[in-house]
Amino acid sequence: MSDLYRPEFTDAEKAREWLETELWPNGPVCSHCGVVNEATRLEGVRSKPSKTNPQGKPVNGLYQCNACRAQFTVMVGTLYERSHIPLNKWLAATHLIMASKKGMSSLEIGRLLGISKKSAWFLTHRIRGSLRPTDTLPPLGGEGKVVEADETYIGGKELTKHANKRLNVRGGGGGKAAVVALVEREGGMRSFHLPKVDSKTLRPILTAHIERKSYLMTDESVVYTKVGREFAGHGTVIHNKGEYVRGGFCLVHEHGRGVLRDPQARHHGHVPPRVPTALVALSRRIRLPLQQPLGPRDRGSPAYAEVDQGHRRKALDLSAD
Repeated sequence: MSDLYRPEFTDAEKAREWLETELWPNGPVCSHCGVVNEATRLEGVRSKPSKTNPQGKPVNGLYQCNACRAQFTVMVGTLYERSHIPLNKWLAATHLIMASKKGMSSLEIGRLLGISKKSAWFLTHRIRGSLRPTDTLPPLGGEGKVVEADETYIGGKELTKHANKRLNVRGGGGGKAAVVALVEREGGMRSFHLPKVDSKTLRPILTAHIERKSYLMTDESVVYTKVGREFAGHGTVIHNKGEYVRGGFCLVHEHGRGVLRDPQARHHGHVPPRVPTALVALSRRIRLPLQQPLGPRDRGSPAYAEVDQGHRRKALDLSAD
């Protein structure tokens, strides 16, 4: 049976109960003063009257803190706060974004959940925005570690575009959005949207997000030649000769290329207007294949399930790292 038939994805009340269980394992937590399990549940409360609901709508799951006397629900302080969209659709959208192997567009989520295009955009942008790191992340790699870098271009081909949308530019990246991904072997992953890919735009990113003691692994592109000398070592694979693995670094560069197929698969027809926001979700979702050098790539494996569950839980709170 599909995960979308689970009670928390089909019923708003069940969704609220599930969220309370996940976020409040020790009882209600006041979002104003932080007191745990010292709140009274309010029954029979209704919202303010409106034209569509003259008597107001029932407010379920409302608590009043016994310490500060403030009222709150489980959604206060999360990305689900102050939204007219039912909570079960929020949870379903979060699940689809975090569990989909190749990501999922806003329009597809709107069709699956039965909501409008604007509502789907609002859902996906807020969910992806909540995944942004709240603190400055340390550099990838370190002494004895390998970090690879690779670039790709997202967008449709010039020949397949309508005549009035063609930019009449040549080259593989013409009219497309440039994306660079950094992958630490058995570690994390980061991706960046650049105006263009050259040594001047790449160097600040590589030096700021990769430890100088790391071993850098790239393809034969000349944009990495000069900056590669600033690291402990620089290895390359030559794609023009059909080389994709080399020696002890077998499969390293292949992981990076697999990661970059995700935005290509979802946005192959056009350049998305919010590429950086989509890349945030990509960096959070695509992690296990980078941490398992020769491990299972099957999404049904227990390892995938554990990582996806952790990602979904982190997406529930705006303050999640």
